[in-house]
Amino acid sequence: MLRILKLFFFDFMKEPFQISDDIRKAHTLPGAFYRESAWFDRAKERLWAASWHYAADAAEVDAPGKVVPFVLLPGVLDEPLLLARDRHGTVRCLSNVCTHRAKVIVEAAGSYRQLTCSYHGRCFDLDGRFRRMPGFQEVEDFPGERDHLAQISMEEWLGLCLVSLQPTVGLEEMVRPMRERLSWLPLNTLTYDPENSRDYFVQAHWALYCDNYLEGFHIPFVHPVLNQALDFSRYAYELFPYCNLQLGIADEGQPCFDPPAGHPDAGKRVFAYYFWLFPNLMFNFYPWGLSLNVVEPLAPDRTLVRFRTYRFADAGLQPAEAQLHQTELEDEAVVESVQKGIRSRHYDRGRFSVSMEPCVHHFHRLLAQFLC
Repeated sequence: MLRILKLFFFDFMKEPFQISDDIRKAHTLPGAFYRESAWFDRAKERLWAASWHYAADAAEVDAPGKVVPFVLLPGVLDEPLLLARDRHGTVRCLSNVCTHRAKVIVEAAGSYRQLTCSYHGRCFDLDGRFRRMPGFQEVEDFPGERDHLAQISMEEWLGLCLVSLQPTVGLEEMVRPMRERLSWLPLNTLTYDPENSRDYFVQAHWALYCDNYLEGFHIPFVHPVLNQALDFSRYAYELFPYCNLQLGIADEGQPCFDPPAGHPDAGKRVFAYYFWLFPNLMFNFYPWGLSLNVVEPLAPDRTLVRFRTYRFADAGLQPAEAQLHQTELEDEAVVESVQKGIRSRHYDRGRFSVSMEPCVHHFHRLLAQFLC
């Protein structure tokens, strides 16, 4: 009987992710994926622990001794971590849990000479190595490897610290298409703009928010102002192994990039490069800078979206914050409506538009790859 139940559970969890590689034949994810808490829980280790996450800006740990604690994906992974720059200038991501009795070590960002647990006084160097602890003189085979703080995979890119607990794919492999496509831009001059950054709470499943982002199909129906800024007839999609691109072409009179001769986009009036990095990071490059959207799951029907704005040093343009905010509110309204509809007994699976939804299809195939 137990074996039958296990097989039934396996089939139930596997079947919805049979996404055909051929978009002409493929069906979308079923409503159950967005509704059932079992799928949300399954993603914790298979997807989120294996993914790369925005942790902080490198500028937050800009000097030796700087330490920034954070919790990776609160409510999902709930992993206490910290970023620390040692006296040699190296930045690391470390576990923020004492290897003695599991107390969180660093409670607040600041400058530290060492990491000291306030429970029993165990000390660590800023590279995570055990340093000393009172009362352990008679303990045999101590300290050992388990007494050091675990080091977490971390990469710095665009001035961002990105971390992963158990990376399946290296960050460089994932972002290479972005790096190559945007190599002509002054990306090293991007600086954080807190006044034009904000958080949004969306009453919907995180993947519904990504589904919506990954297609321009809805722009004429949902975003009247954005639709006027774009030449929608030239909207284009490109797929890469772990990211994809939506290329927005500016209508006449709109600010745009001017790619150099020999570039794949030379001669195009590029309004924006909308890059998505699997599974939940959105890099929106505009002539004024970058709008980074970090999509964080909170529950099967609740999502936090963090809009972080970075400006090019000499762009001479202001972020279109009002337009971005209005577009976000329009997206939230339609996604929250889909969240209500996804619970319907009369909805199972949809189909993909071959011309308009290749990026959504790409997303669903990657989910199948990681979750099945």
